[in-house]
Amino acid sequence: MLSFLKKSKGVLGMNARNLDFIRPGGSKRAKNLVDDKLRTKQMLKKAGLPVAKRIAVIRNRSQFYNFDWDSLPPSFVLKPNRGLGGEGIMVTFGQKKNGKWVLPLDKDADVSDIQLRVSNILDGDYSITSTPDVAFFEERIKIHPTFKLYSYKGVPDVRIIVYNKVPIMAMLRLPTKGSNGKANLHAGGIGVGIDIKTGITTHALQRNKMIEVIPEKKFPIRGIQIPYWNQMLEIAIESQIASGLNYVGVDIAVDREHGPIILELNARPGLSIQVANLAPLKDRLLRVKGLKINNLKKGISVAKELFGGEVEQEIEEISGRQVVGIIEKVKLVGKDKKIIELNAKIDTGAGVTSIDEDLAVALGLESAVNYYNSFDLKETMTVSEMEELSKQKLWKQLEKHPDIISVIKTVSSHGASYRMGVPLKFILSGVEINSTASVIKRHDMKYPIIIGRRDLKRFLVDPTK
Repeated sequence: MLSFLKKSKGVLGMNARNLDFIRPGGSKRAKNLVDDKLRTKQMLKKAGLPVAKRIAVIRNRSQFYNFDWDSLPPSFVLKPNRGLGGEGIMVTFGQKKNGKWVLPLDKDADVSDIQLRVSNILDGDYSITSTPDVAFFEERIKIHPTFKLYSYKGVPDVRIIVYNKVPIMAMLRLPTKGSNGKANLHAGGIGVGIDIKTGITTHALQRNKMIEVIPEKKFPIRGIQIPYWNQMLEIAIESQIASGLNYVGVDIAVDREHGPIILELNARPGLSIQVANLAPLKDRLLRVKGLKINNLKKGISVAKELFGGEVEQEIEEISGRQVVGIIEKVKLVGKDKKIIELNAKIDTGAGVTSIDEDLAVALGLESAVNYYNSFDLKETMTVSEMEELSKQKLWKQLEKHPDIISVIKTVSSHGASYRMGVPLKFILSGVEINSTASVIKRHDMKYPIIIGRRDLKRFLVDPTK
């Protein structure tokens, strides 16, 4: 798998990323803003986007010496303002009776440990520019139940690369024992590709090797449904717009109580995301370069159309059946071979396919419709009324018309009815289907054709599609 990516011409390298996509797509001022976590969070908050609540900021030695360390809550996250690769971050999960804070891997920290970390941050030990930095405390994000089985100690996050207002590629980053509970791939965390269309995980990477299960727990990684997926795509696009950059990585965590929360933006997102997805970034970037994306809905639609469907394709390959949504475009073939294209509702609750009377006329079945209506049957009748008509063998009279190939009796909570069955040829998702459709006199139908179970045997229905 990795050798395929190495050979692929579409793999994005660092130089191409910087020269072709980062440099032309944003000012130096915008890049500097994104490198500053506090200013970025302020900008995102002003744009109405979700960020973790700030607890305190220590900008210099004077504030360091005058800071009330006893005011720190039992649980918090300490971060360097201009940190790189997750270095320098300290996460506490609670406080013991002796006053020490609980850290990952069954470790703890007292006030002096916190002070030492803050001091190192102020000295610039973790700074992207190796210059004096600012330390800040913020609320700890609580892990969402979806990820508890897959995450070791820390909180996973999702990185979404956005270019030209289109989510290009996404990756779930899982903390492991080897990464000391950090969602950091360089430290031993797991990178998991995500299908843009569905938000379902696909391939997984750890230390440059493809894996299928969590090493410590043996749980399969493939097939995890990322919660709040569409909302996360919207947040990612809005973040890119607010940042002023045309190419940006948006890191989002899912809080147990508050849902998606932006951790940070990255003006130079790493390139391992394409390995986790087994898909080259460059090809995707070039496909959306220069597109005019006017709104969030358009950006998400383009992303799902161009880059989604990997999980869906795999299901189709395994089952031999195509995946369709609850609303699908269909082509209907009329008696005169005329093609009518429209939206159909896919309804597994309906036994047979039905069409509106007006659509039947448009398909060249006007003679059959008029013949049926000449019997002046009630649209709904009692069961006893329908039984009486059956005794009179009404169905035999109706079937005398060459285009009425059957008479369908239906009984529902609304009453009983006769419906004529007519031949119907239509194409759904590239599959040609010859069916018998019941004709309904219902002019207020939102969808003039409803495809029932009998015609869906070659398909799997995904209600989220």
